[in-house]
Amino acid sequence: MPIAVDQPIPDFTAPATGGEITLSKLRGKKVVLYFYPKDNTPGCTTEGLQFRDLYPKFKKAGAEILGVSRDSLRSHDNFKAKLELPFPLISDPEENLCALFSVIKMKKMYGKEVRGIERSTFLIDAEGVLREEWRGVKVPGHVDDILEAVQAL
Repeated sequence: MPIAVDQPIPDFTAPATGGEITLSKLRGKKVVLYFYPKDNTPGCTTEGLQFRDLYPKFKKAGAEILGVSRDSLRSHDNFKAKLELPFPLISDPEENLCALFSVIKMKKMYGKEVRGIERSTFLIDAEGVLREEWRGVKVPGHVDDILEAVQAL
């Protein structure tokens, strides 16, 4: 059963750039958890750069940003370094977090059906409760919408 808005998020620990991330250790901060399909692809690069560029405003609003994809930590380390991302990227090759947030969908790629991550973002409040979700995201303007929601929370 997918997590619903206004429900607490079950605690999780996941491998990430810079060390493991445990959700409960982020209590007291708002958490923006964004799922993206793949490192080093055009849309994911653009989205990462937009989060990077607005990161000081997210921090000022008391939020931490976490990116999630099925890529390896090694891929994440390279992607993070190349884009100079100031926030951790979580590696979810077993799709544990993807399953928790129900972001794996059948997608068309080059005319074939493939299982992949649907670009989605989740806003978790300082107590660990899901407050907003965006699914099937289009990159342009999305990060600005997230920042507004974080500032309003």
